[in-house]
Amino acid sequence: MRLVIARCQVDYAGRLAAHLPMATRLLMVKADGSVLVHADGGSYKPLNWMSHPCKLIEGFNDEDQVEWIVAAHKTEDTLRITIEEIFQDTAHDLGVDPGLRKDGVEKHLQELLAEHTTALGAGMSLVRREFMTAIGPVDLLCKDADGGSVAVEIKRRGDIDGVEQLTRYLELMNRDPALRPVRGIFAAQEIKPQARTLAVDRGIFCVLVDYDALRGIDDPSLRLF
Repeated sequence: MRLVIARCQVDYAGRLAAHLPMATRLLMVKADGSVLVHADGGSYKPLNWMSHPCKLIEGFNDEDQVEWIVAAHKTEDTLRITIEEIFQDTAHDLGVDPGLRKDGVEKHLQELLAEHTTALGAGMSLVRREFMTAIGPVDLLCKDADGGSVAVEIKRRGDIDGVEQLTRYLELMNRDPALRPVRGIFAAQEIKPQARTLAVDRGIFCVLVDYDALRGIDDPSLRLF
């Protein structure tokens, strides 16, 4: 990961246009090529960004200022970052992330869906929980009624970050000839409208999960052992 603190201007062009005037910001370049622009505020959300797959080209503009042009591979969207001054430029190798360790309700939700995969769709069967990819484990790997591979990402509250996470898993899994084609299911107790729109745009099916109903299916009082 590369972290650059710089005084910069940011212009986004494509399906929409956005402008950030000159100010000091944090520029983050991730190992997958994603570029994010952060301010000292706004919680975890970047002011603007370009998601993988994209290409970063560093050069100079007509005024001899450092300029980054980040171009998306699949669209004509571009992120142009004009840098007036760099205060810090560092790079760090973070290695392979082991993935999020789930706890509480989200962990139990994963366990329940692993036992009752038909809640995700008729004819769905479990292949494996925590199926490992090069960037972390996908919650469930299933087979649908037609025998196709299905990657399932499970959240309590589904937002855009969860859809992006599943998108990265699908991209890697579809490179494996033993698995592909792999389609995705984004399962959550609540899915934000923006996340649903992004998921549908990427061919990912959304499933709202009723945690209490699943717990009812798994009622311990009905067990013999």
